[in-house]
Amino acid sequence: MNTITSTSTSTNKAELIQKESISKLTFPHSEILTSTENILRRRIDLNRAATLGNRSKSKVRIFFEDEVGLKIVETTIWAVTEKMTVLKSSTLIPINRISKVNFH
Repeated sequence: MNTITSTSTSTNKAELIQKESISKLTFPHSEILTSTENILRRRIDLNRAATLGNRSKSKVRIFFEDEVGLKIVETTIWAVTEKMTVLKSSTLIPINRISKVNFH
């Protein structure tokens, strides 16, 4: 298990995982962000990442939480729906479980 120290969320350690592992994770239904401003910022960042992913195959670092804890995946976002972020191979991450998107 690779861990990364993160200052972007309240949890200090995040597990770096491969996108192929995401389909095996369980996601709670609750929203992890508490402010409307942060929720709006996340939506803007996800839409920007999807545009960059489709135009130039740019990868981003997605910080998200499953039922166990904080995870990070480096990948290309292909699409963003109302409730889901779509990665390559139709891998899905619920938007309400994403805390941050970092651009390289």
